[in-house]
Amino acid sequence: MDTSTVVSLNALRQAAKSCRDCPLWANATQTVFGTGNSHARVMLVGEQPGDKEDIEGLPFVGPAGKLLDRALEEAGVDRDEIYITNAVKHFKWEPRGKRRLHKTPVQREIDACNHWLRSEIDAVKPRIITCLGATAARALLGRDFKVSIQRGQYVTSPFAEFVFATLHPSAILRIRDAAAQADAFNGLVRDLSLIARALEPK
Repeated sequence: MDTSTVVSLNALRQAAKSCRDCPLWANATQTVFGTGNSHARVMLVGEQPGDKEDIEGLPFVGPAGKLLDRALEEAGVDRDEIYITNAVKHFKWEPRGKRRLHKTPVQREIDACNHWLRSEIDAVKPRIITCLGATAARALLGRDFKVSIQRGQYVTSPFAEFVFATLHPSAILRIRDAAAQADAFNGLVRDLSLIARALEPK
């Protein structure tokens, strides 16, 4: 078995722990690096860690992660067979009483973390990359990419054979109307079904 990828990812993970490339590290509990199958054909890229991820040190373990798990299952994608990470590795937040509320990273913070993300892609060499939300899309597909318009469409990219973007699960959780939230979830499942379709033997 080729262990070079595992070694490379572990080295990156250790190096990222001491990253000070932008100010976000100062208010975060820890760096939250990617995790999953080091030889995955599929990589999911989210925005940044949330409160629970910041505490546990793993991506997509909070409410958005649970919704993503459900969507992946319905789309026929095994989460155990993917690598999952974020475009930004530290939790950006603002206080609201006793709560820490998510705050969207700005471009300079996305840019500061981009070398970590690209190094993960270089190490894993996925066949498919799915960007979850606008921040991930901006990190890999450019600032002009519009998830609301171009979601669910394959994009030509140097990073993988198949690359596309869809909604971030947290955006679905913020929808208050039950029917609208169900529609958004079904749309996420449809988009994620592109993964299984791309992996089908030709």
